[in-house]
Amino acid sequence: MNIVEFFELSSGKWFSQRTSHHFNVEQSEAGKSDLVIEMVDKADPEVAQLCKQYSIDPALALCGARATWSGSMEQGGKKYAGSTMLVPVADPQKQNEGKLLRELSASEKSPVAGRYVVGSDEALTLITEDETMYAEERLWFASPNLRLRTSVLKRSGGFSMASFCSEIRMGVSKPAETTPSQA
Repeated sequence: MNIVEFFELSSGKWFSQRTSHHFNVEQSEAGKSDLVIEMVDKADPEVAQLCKQYSIDPALALCGARATWSGSMEQGGKKYAGSTMLVPVADPQKQNEGKLLRELSASEKSPVAGRYVVGSDEALTLITEDETMYAEERLWFASPNLRLRTSVLKRSGGFSMASFCSEIRMGVSKPAETTPSQA
C-alpha cells in the first residue's frame, strides 16, 4: 500500500473514540469525535496553494485529503472542531516515504512539514517535529471499516501525552472503489 491508497481507504465518515494520558499531570481523559476525510484532486488550487506555502513544486503533490472533525472531551464537556488539508509529497529516493504538508493552525507561525512512512505492515507513521515539539502518530486498518491510531506528543517544558483511538467507518460497508475511467 502507498500513501495515496492509504488516504483513499481512509475516505469517508468515521466515529472516533480516544483515550489520552497526560504524563506530566498523571491524568487520563476520554473523548469522541466525528471525522470526515475527503480526497482532493492533486490539481486542486487548494493543494497548489499549500505546496507553495512550503516552497514545494505543486507538480510533486501525490494527492490531497481534507480532514474535518468535531467532538468533545468527557471531562468538562469541552467541545472542539476543525479541519485541515493534507498533501503528501514522495521522497524520490524512498518509494513509501516523504513529506506530509498540512495547513497551519491559527497558533502556528510557520509551516513545519511532517514526514510519513508507509511500512511493509501497511501502517502509516507520521512524524512532525520542530524546536518545541515532537509528535509521532501511527495509523493502521484492523479491517476496512475499523482504523486504529496511536500517538505520542512531547513539548518543551515537560508536557507529554500518549493517545489511542479507534475509528469506525459510518454509513458504508467499505470505501468506494474507483474504476480506471474515474482515476
